[in-house]
Amino acid sequence: MAQDVLCEVFNCVHNEEGKKCGASEIFVVSHKGKNASSQEETDCRTFEPAGL
Repeated sequence: MAQDVLCEVFNCVHNEEGKKCGASEIFVVSHKGKNASSQEETDCRTFEPAGL
């Protein structure tokens, strides 16, 4: 299991120390059902915009 989850989305409420995700869990989804064949076919559903 990954020790650090890195993220470049600076306006996410879970973004800590510039690029580390501080969420208690990460939810990644695929645009192609249960199987993805590239990074472009996935998204992080854990994202929450900061400042709302």
